[in-house]
Amino acid sequence: MAGKGHAWWQSGVIYQVYPRSFQDSNGDGVGDLPGLLARLDHLVALGVDAVWISPIYPSPMADFGYDVADYTGIDPVFGTLADFDRLIAAAHARGLRVILDYVPNHSSDRHPWFVESRASRDSGKRDWYIWRDPAPDGGPPNNWLSEFGGPAWTLDAATGQYWYHAYLPEQPDLNWRNPQLRDAMLAALRFWLERGVDGFRVDAIHHLFEAAELRDNPPNPEWRPGQSPARRVIRAHTMDQPEVQEAITAMRRVADAYPGERLLIGEAYLPIDRLMTYYGVALSGFQLPFNFHLLSTPWEARAIAALIARYEAALPPGAWPNWVLGNHDRSRLASRLGPRQARVAAMLLLTLRGTPTIYQGEEIGMTDVPIPPAQVQDPWERRVPGLGLGRDPVRTPMQWDAGAGAGFTTAAEPWLPLAADWRSVNVAAQVGDTSSMLSLYRALLALRHAEPALAVGAYASTAINEDDVLAYERRDEATGRRLCIALNLGGHPRVLAGFAPGAYVLLSTHLDRPGGMINSMVRLRPDEGIVMVHPC
Repeated sequence: MAGKGHAWWQSGVIYQVYPRSFQDSNGDGVGDLPGLLARLDHLVALGVDAVWISPIYPSPMADFGYDVADYTGIDPVFGTLADFDRLIAAAHARGLRVILDYVPNHSSDRHPWFVESRASRDSGKRDWYIWRDPAPDGGPPNNWLSEFGGPAWTLDAATGQYWYHAYLPEQPDLNWRNPQLRDAMLAALRFWLERGVDGFRVDAIHHLFEAAELRDNPPNPEWRPGQSPARRVIRAHTMDQPEVQEAITAMRRVADAYPGERLLIGEAYLPIDRLMTYYGVALSGFQLPFNFHLLSTPWEARAIAALIARYEAALPPGAWPNWVLGNHDRSRLASRLGPRQARVAAMLLLTLRGTPTIYQGEEIGMTDVPIPPAQVQDPWERRVPGLGLGRDPVRTPMQWDAGAGAGFTTAAEPWLPLAADWRSVNVAAQVGDTSSMLSLYRALLALRHAEPALAVGAYASTAINEDDVLAYERRDEATGRRLCIALNLGGHPRVLAGFAPGAYVLLSTHLDRPGGMINSMVRLRPDEGIVMVHPC
């Protein structure tokens, strides 16, 4: 087995499900847990190892589940705790792990904790949130800005103080400096671990603490009109504060108390040097602080090679890498890179050293969907219109077949509109097409599981220096087997030379290159990636 001697999350592949848009089982236009259960076999056939589920907790849905009103329940739109238990059992029976979203930075303003906190300055839960007196002029305590636009402070007229919210006013920040709040949040982790979840993706962890002295954030000299208003200041006092490391260690201790190598993944958009600290001292932090740097690196061979080298060199001893090319917040691969390079990107993601995460729909080449203004759901787009910050285009329903509702729903209208191409770009159409994106993902995942060199092997850069070609080697330390991955990131053919007899191609992104031996050179077609058995 490819992952022998390693933790399941080191050799495994994670698949993110945005549950509102995965599968609707009851015809209300919104995806749910029974729908996800009904589609587990798709994930098994795809070849992934774990499913990460975006928030399913009770919520007023001001930010579609990231405003949590109960950390130990299921929102009725998604089902019940019994549905969740059935999902866990069915996933585990199929060999799939289940990872839940955990939202520790903020709750909903409808959470009973905040309702009690807001009731009075003398409330026993007042200090569970961040309350401050107005500035001398009666305005907000300082210049901190919400990620979703506007001030990060909202005045509660009844008590005369402002509450802090890094995101929406409906998402008040929790005060992790309060020991009772911390205990309650760690108890929520235990609740789900005891129900059998295999780990958590921890949301917005770099926002967990703010500087206690409330100093203004400095102005950002690089900000320009048209960019996110929140970037008008440098978030020096509202992000990545030292206390976060202790909180992560506390979460890790909870997870480590349970059997089965429970996984903690941290969401933090940070420079590489700061990201490394989220592994913790002696690896007491997250097993996988999400590495988002491929999302923002230019799609050029030299730039990506430099990123890989910088990231690998920065990893603490014993730390495990990971890679992300898409999620529920960022433009889809096929829209960012085009459909041909999206295939090359899939090969990159699934052959680099470390744990990859696939976002639902990428395996069939789904693209961003334009959302008419009247149908916009995302509160970010509503609060800051016209800047293209909205995330609705990447959250549209999964395209399962060419039938009504794309096989996602029987409702006349799903919660977000379907893509215009759903009748041709869907799972059913691609299952039987040996040249499809889905066939490529299945082939890549099968190869990754079959080859220890790809699943857990060492990484080395190569001497290949052709324009637009990114090449690297993966090596199985136990057997010495060496694979060369060569990716043509350009639209022109490239010739790679210097291969000794015995080299042969295992897989091409084009899926039409015959396997078997090659001569001393290989011709990469435009937008083609290959995996070869041979050192680069």
